[in-house]
Amino acid sequence: MNENVYQHFRPDEHPFIDKVEGWIEKVDNQYAPFLTDFLDPRQQFIVETLVRQNSELKFMFYGGYEAAERKRACIYPEYYEPEQDRFEIAVFEIVYPAKFTELSHGKILGSLLATGMKRDYFGDIMTDGERWQVMLSDHTKNYIVQELTKVGKVNVRLEERTYTDIIAPKDEWQEESTTLSSLRLDNLIATVYNISRQRSKQLVDSGKVKVNWKEETRSDFPVELLDVISIRGFGRIQLRTIEGKTKKEKFRISFGVL
Repeated sequence: MNENVYQHFRPDEHPFIDKVEGWIEKVDNQYAPFLTDFLDPRQQFIVETLVRQNSELKFMFYGGYEAAERKRACIYPEYYEPEQDRFEIAVFEIVYPAKFTELSHGKILGSLLATGMKRDYFGDIMTDGERWQVMLSDHTKNYIVQELTKVGKVNVRLEERTYTDIIAPKDEWQEESTTLSSLRLDNLIATVYNISRQRSKQLVDSGKVKVNWKEETRSDFPVELLDVISIRGFGRIQLRTIEGKTKKEKFRISFGVL
């Protein structure tokens, strides 16, 4: 692997970079398209960066609907034109007794992972406030439909839906901008939610913060472009752009808040 590529990414991302390089090499050698599992926004950014270095190849992302957060990538030669069906994504509704109980994103995610499936094998979990749907890959959907019979203590079943019946998600990202003295994790959280740096550090130290769906307990963790930060009890932040520095050497950024 070219060390010049590694230096632009975090050390813990190097294994994923190697994986992407393997996908690119496979497409190059076989001259045929390759479809990935579901990727988070940061992984999508890495795929885009590496594929763009190979002028002979192209890429496309799709997650089942236009505003999807988690998407599959199709890496392909110039001759190929991927269509929506090529991404092999199915929409499933979680049917449950809505009049008597409530579901939550965390409980659904935990129940899906409890089936033994990796997070890469399913996409967004969406709600309109009452109905819940999840995007599944074609190669795992039958197994998950069979295994997912409960969310917590609630009996559920999965029913496939057409793309015309996809719900409009209730939650929407709000775009904002600010300046930061540093891109440290605790500094970003403190600035966005207008809390003290000490309070922000406590949230990180106590395991209440995840970066790209992985728990992060280092308050000085450097946030990078398109990272998604989840803070228990607060919500989520995504670093959208880094627009240079001010005269006082502060980072000028835009971010999404959910």
